[in-house]
Order: sequence, then structure tokens, then C-alpha cells
Amino acid sequence: MILGTHSNAGKSVIAAGLCRLLSRRGYDVAPFKAQNMSNNAGVTRQGGEMGRAQIVQAEAAGIEPHTDMNPVLLKPEADLRSQIVLNGEVHGAIDSSNWMDLKQELWQAVRESYDRLSTRHDVIVLEGAGSPAEINLKAMDMVNLAMARHAGAPCLLVGDIDRGGVFAALAGTMLLLDPEERAQIKGLLINKFRGDVSLLGDGIKRLEELTYGARCLGIVPFLPYLEIAAEDAVDLDRMHDNAGQILCDVAVIQLPHISNFDEFDHLERERGVRLRYVRDRDPLGEPDAIIVPGSKSTFADLKWLEERGLGAAITLAHGRGIEVVGICGGYQMLGRSLHDPEGAEGSRGQRMDGLALLPTETNFARQKRTHLSALRLRTGATVSGYEIHTGKTQIVEASASPLGTIVERDGNATESEDGAVTADLGVWGTYLHGLFANTSFRREWLRRLGWQMIPQAPGVEVTAESQRLAEFDRVADALEQAVGWPSFARIIGLS
Repeated sequence: MILGTHSNAGKSVIAAGLCRLLSRRGYDVAPFKAQNMSNNAGVTRQGGEMGRAQIVQAEAAGIEPHTDMNPVLLKPEADLRSQIVLNGEVHGAIDSSNWMDLKQELWQAVRESYDRLSTRHDVIVLEGAGSPAEINLKAMDMVNLAMARHAGAPCLLVGDIDRGGVFAALAGTMLLLDPEERAQIKGLLINKFRGDVSLLGDGIKRLEELTYGARCLGIVPFLPYLEIAAEDAVDLDRMHDNAGQILCDVAVIQLPHISNFDEFDHLERERGVRLRYVRDRDPLGEPDAIIVPGSKSTFADLKWLEERGLGAAITLAHGRGIEVVGICGGYQMLGRSLHDPEGAEGSRGQRMDGLALLPTETNFARQKRTHLSALRLRTGATVSGYEIHTGKTQIVEASASPLGTIVERDGNATESEDGAVTADLGVWGTYLHGLFANTSFRREWLRRLGWQMIPQAPGVEVTAESQRLAEFDRVADALEQAVGWPSFARIIGLS
């Protein structure tokens, strides 16, 4: 199990790198995280919903993702409430008032999922959540040391030196653990180190003394421009513009409940494209396109757009000829009205006016669609992606037409219109996530915005798949160099 001193210490990336390292060594390895709290989700081939982090880790392991790898996904809907996705399907909502009642049910499901997964693979790489030393939450823990005990998993504790205070974070975490919990920690990792390791001086020796003899296994270097999807939206604040000549400027609205934001990483990776996340109207500027992304709380985020003046700013930008795109919840917001007769997002019967950039109306329903889907565009081209949404959107005026037709869901043929696009192509939206992962579509859209592909040095064209594997290899190589395979093998029990 990979534990962290805090959120965003690098647990997800380290777990992905370890999955890749074990897979390269010939082991049948799978990732596991008992409980995720994130609106960054994806869909399995079976139509189940799970956290994107474990989907990425499964890819690093070279296997298909399965909901057993992330049995509990909590998707924040409001400050004090989250939707429960249990074994890939919606299972009500959770808040402080019913957490204790639901805990035993979820804990049982978590153990059953892990037990099933462990019978199918040689090694399981578990990921913890937050910190194992949250003393106010220990009694309710089912994702950190309690899960490690059930799995019989040795634990590595990761600290992030890049944000500062790594010695205090590691020592403080160990201090707050009970003696039997400290015994589960088989080694420490210092992550994201920049510079010469000799600068640490005798700090490592002192650290090991302060952490009750826990050995520091290695110093993992900072890996710049690492193109592995982030689990948490907090990373959006750390993203930077694409270096070099800017040929196309794309602004993504950073909604409070933004979901599936990693689907835009494919745009950022194109040379000459600048991808910006915007939370206020003034920094919006004059981009070539504005994207309103998916949201876990469409009504709340639409209200936020209006209160920040961003709704009006997007409308004015459209009037100046700037293209506006809506994905899933963003697509719903671009329409004329949104209705929630069943209270799928909170208050039963609530209604809001949208931005009215598309002649559409959306009606929410409690049933959620989760599919791997293929969309045939009006051009005849077919793109792949995934759907995670509640509600149905209808075009109510001939000034727009469907973006395309869903022709496949979860491997089954179907015919279902999706999305809307204005006649001048200036505004369009779709329920299909992952659209920009389709290289031909992405580049054709960017060219329409004025982008031109910057020639690269002669050589073999790098595919998206080979690039992702190369990023996993970067982490695996860094781990192997920092720690050494013999140490990993010994701790895991492979030698």
C-alpha cells in the first residue's frame, strides 16, 4: 500500500509507477483504492463508474479497469453531501448524518471487492487516501491502515518535499500512529525532490531516528511536465501554459464542481496550444475558444457562473465570434432552461435559465447513464468516449442540429442523437466525455480555431498510447533508480 502524509503527496502517481514496474517485471498486477472522493471519474467496458486514478493505474499495469479496483467512489455534490457510487452504480448519497450507518455496508463491499480482485492477480498495489494519521477519522478508516491490515499489505509512506516540511510531515505522521500501526509502515519515500541529494546532509539519518526506525528507502526526483492525469482538481492551479509559440488559446471554465477535467490534457499536449483554467471574468480575455466542462452539480455551478459574471462574459465572447463548447454539464448550461422535477440534484422541481447559447432544454432524472460510447458525427467520422450524466437534453428550435448520433454503447449497436451545434459552428455541446482524446477530431477542431501543427524533428510519430506508456515508464524508472528493485521485491514478498 502507498500511503501519503497528506493529499497530493504523489500517492496516485507512485502507485501507477509501481504498477508499471511490476508489469514490466512480468507480474500480473492490479491497482486498488477502497474509497475515492473525486468528481474525476471514468467508465469501464462493463458500464461501471469508477475513479479515474485507478483507471490510469490499470492502464499502467496493462490491464482493463474494473470497478473492483475502486468499489466506493464518493462524488461531492455540495459542501456536506456526496453521491455514493458503489461497485460502479449509484447507491444514494452520504453526509455526516448517515455516514456511520452506511460505513459497515460500504466496508463489507470494499473487502469483498478486494478479495475478488486478489484472486485474479499476483500482486495488488493499494493506494491510501489523504493521511493515515487523521486522528479524528481513524475510527472510520476503511481506506488506509485498516484496509492494509485486511489485505496483509506492507505500507510505504510518501512525503512531498516540493511543498516543504517533508521531515515534519513524515515524522509527525509516524508520531500520531499507534505502535501497531507504525509496524505496518515498512519504509519511507521522499517524493518530488529537486537538486542534489547530498544537500539533505544528515537529514535522512535524523528522520529515521524520529520515525521510530522506519527506513527511508529512497529519494524520488521531481519529474517535470509529467503527463499522467491528476486525481484532484487542486492540481489545476499548478498547470502552466504550453511552452513556445502560442497558436491557439483555449480557456476552460474552472467550475467549483468541475468533473473529468483530465480530458482536456490532450489539448494541452499539442504544441502551440495554450490551455487556461479561468475562475473570473477578467482573466477570460480573448481566447480562441471557451469550454464549459462537466459538473457534478450543474445547477449550483450555473448559479456560480452567473454570480461571478462569467455567464455574461461567455455570452459576450460568443457575440465577438469566440467559439463556445459545452461538455456534459457544460452542454446543459449552454441551453435555454434546466428542469429537475425529481430532485436529482437537490431540490425537487427546481428550474433555472441557462445561458441560451443553444436552443435546448434539459430535464434531469435520477437514473444515471454510464457507458463507453461511440459517436458518429455529422461529417461521417466516428469518435469514441464515455458518458456519465443524468438528464436528457432536447433541441427545441431548428437553429441548431444534433452534433451526431451515438451508434454504440458498451459494445452494443444503438441509434441515439447526441449534442447540439449551431449552423455557424460557433456553439456546440455534447454528453460525450473524452472527445478530445480522438486525435483526428482534436486536430481538425484546433485547425478551425487557427492552430497549425508545429513540425517536429524527423522521427517516428508518437502515438497517444505510446506517449502514455512512456510517462508510466518515467515514473517506474525513477522508482527503480531511487529505491532499487531488490528493495521493492523484498517488501512485497517476491524474493
